[in-house]
Amino acid sequence: MLHSSFISKSNSTKFPPVASPNASLSSFEPSSLLPMGLKWSRIASSGRRLSSKVRSHAKQRSANVFGRQARERVLEEEAPEMAETTPSFKISPGQASPLGASEVDNGINFAIFSQHATAVTLCLTLPRRGELDNLDGGMVEFSLDPRLNKTGDIWHICIEDLPRSNVLYGYRIDGPKNWDGGHRFDCNNVLIDPYAKLVEGRRTFGDPKHKLSKFLGTYDFDSLPFDWGDDYKAPNIAERDLVIYEMNVRAFTADESSCLDQNICGSYAGLIEKIPHLLELGINAVELLPVFEFDEFEFQRRPNPRDHMINTWGYSTINFFAPMSRYASGGGGAVGASREFKEMVKALHEAGIEVILDVVYNHTNEADDKHPYTTSFRGIDNKVYYMVDLNNKGQLLNFSGCGNTLNCNHPVVMELILDSLRHWVVEYHIDGFRFDLASVLCRGTDGSPLGAPPLVRAIAKDATLSQCKIIAEPWDCGGLYLVGSFPNWDRWAEWNGRYRDDLRRFIKGDTGMKGAFATRVSGSADLYCKNKRKPYHSVNFIIAHDGFTLRDLVSYNFKHNEANGEGGNDGSNDNFSWNCGFEGETDNAGIVALRFRQMKNFHLALMISQGIPMMLMGDEYGHTRYGNNNSYGHDTALNNFQWQQLSARKSDHFRFFSEVIHYRRKHQVFCHENFLTKSDVTWHEDNWHNPESKFLAFTLHDKNGGDIYLAFNAHDFSVKVSIPPAPPARHWFRVVDTNLASPDDFVGEGVPGIGGTYNVAPYSSILLEAK
Repeated sequence: MLHSSFISKSNSTKFPPVASPNASLSSFEPSSLLPMGLKWSRIASSGRRLSSKVRSHAKQRSANVFGRQARERVLEEEAPEMAETTPSFKISPGQASPLGASEVDNGINFAIFSQHATAVTLCLTLPRRGELDNLDGGMVEFSLDPRLNKTGDIWHICIEDLPRSNVLYGYRIDGPKNWDGGHRFDCNNVLIDPYAKLVEGRRTFGDPKHKLSKFLGTYDFDSLPFDWGDDYKAPNIAERDLVIYEMNVRAFTADESSCLDQNICGSYAGLIEKIPHLLELGINAVELLPVFEFDEFEFQRRPNPRDHMINTWGYSTINFFAPMSRYASGGGGAVGASREFKEMVKALHEAGIEVILDVVYNHTNEADDKHPYTTSFRGIDNKVYYMVDLNNKGQLLNFSGCGNTLNCNHPVVMELILDSLRHWVVEYHIDGFRFDLASVLCRGTDGSPLGAPPLVRAIAKDATLSQCKIIAEPWDCGGLYLVGSFPNWDRWAEWNGRYRDDLRRFIKGDTGMKGAFATRVSGSADLYCKNKRKPYHSVNFIIAHDGFTLRDLVSYNFKHNEANGEGGNDGSNDNFSWNCGFEGETDNAGIVALRFRQMKNFHLALMISQGIPMMLMGDEYGHTRYGNNNSYGHDTALNNFQWQQLSARKSDHFRFFSEVIHYRRKHQVFCHENFLTKSDVTWHEDNWHNPESKFLAFTLHDKNGGDIYLAFNAHDFSVKVSIPPAPPARHWFRVVDTNLASPDDFVGEGVPGIGGTYNVAPYSSILLEAK
């Protein structure tokens, strides 16, 4: 059906008709964003209208719309002159800075980088009188003249009389067709601006009716600045005092057991409602799985073994500036998501909880050359934005395991990443970042490792980021393992993968692990006692989003990933797990009791270790994924927080986890600024070199006399241990014995009467406090 298209802000003159179905933005599809046949162009540099000669042919032809094939029929005739019915946008060359869409005195300026492009066209979809739900659906296009609309490698244009919000925009970009040279230009694709601050797509997460909806940039210069409040203050928690809770925004409240209104389940607003749980648990920082815009239906764009899955983790970024729009409550869209995200950060800060973002700058959603998903960077300037092997026919290098690798240390890409990070700090008040597969950030443009990578240094030295926590996942899928040696400038912390592996092996009873266990719980000085690094540069974890949950770690010897569709070939095989005698779920009371005891042992060890502890959402009640150690594609109870299970275990398992976290935060002996010395710790051990020894006891000394005695027994038999004398005028009180049932497993005020010996049960641990 043919429409009269858009009404401009300055007058009611209509554009020439374009073919497009009726569609609201809440459900826009490719056909509702592009003219199906006729399109109207302008010469951007002069602002004069073309004569509107739109030629076509009386036959079916295939046109690529956003990379998707659509059939269109166009009449073979020459469109008449329409000077009287065309709005007269005033157009000027614009300016090269800032990149993205920006409001200037004389209109809206658009600027985009492309070094190798030969032609750039700005594509706009405008609302009717600013009403977002009344999008007519067609696009108006402005061809940029490189003589007037280009400065260096920046293409730019300024358009007056555009609405200050509710405009969707993208670019068609053409350039060399030299695949072997690393180029992937295709002017049929309408591409997202890498510097778009907001991105619109489908409005509801996982809505199958709009599975193939596409994405465009948008902007909002109408909304008032967000009110952070006169008394607003960020928590500014010292790194050594952090207790991090890794969590997924959607999965936290998506399940109906959250008992929230359906409109806010799985949203930023839903997380706000559950802040009391975080406070009760005792953590003071959340590390959010990716919240940059991503397409949860990316696996379902073509038939493949994973086409039943929905990306719920979000490690597949479309844009580095835009918050995930479908995490807004009630289908609020991009603008609503931006506002609601700020409300979430503000609420968390008011509760004394910092916000750390898990950011993915190692690859994007655009996949590989075999099955590309071109939405932005690939079509804008593939050779710049991605690492390509020019010695192998321009193929994409893949150090991310996801088909492409962002060219992080190219000056343009490096500045994009820095601008993105600054944006999240300035606009959204983010406290820190965890960098996924951060070893990619340490590779040069050809993929070779760099000793002093410019991007990593720039992040460490940047003034805007100076107060941020910066945490590296110090490995990638190309084998660049940098745990303990990540270039750091004494600023970068690291996910300590050695800590994870050594703690798992000792607690489950592997031989020869006692020394490694002692090294890890005392701060991993072998890895981090270099230059001016501190114990808190080790982020200690036993469980993270990828891999087993804590309950599965003690319930499965093998991964069970059949539901992922890859024949069990995905996910790690090196889990260092122990099922305690039976694979999977069981009603055997002895095995169940041992599993919960082991979970308590792991949690206690984590919370008494020097460094920053991090736990995974759901481990506080014993969440299971039934052995799936790579559950990224399941928008189900497999990943979703089960609030009814929390309620069922509130008085025992949750109580223990919460009490131990609060105990850590009250005792500075667990949070030393510097690495432990002989005056800080006494190891009650003379059997270091016996690989069969699986028992370790030590005392952490407090300058005020409140020493802490700890013992961990990973044997399958009891160990009767001699307890050292308490400090003068003090007595030992038992605070923790993981072998005891709740509430005796943790007694905050302590149980007196500890004698000269203590019988530490098999697979258990104790904590005594001198009072």
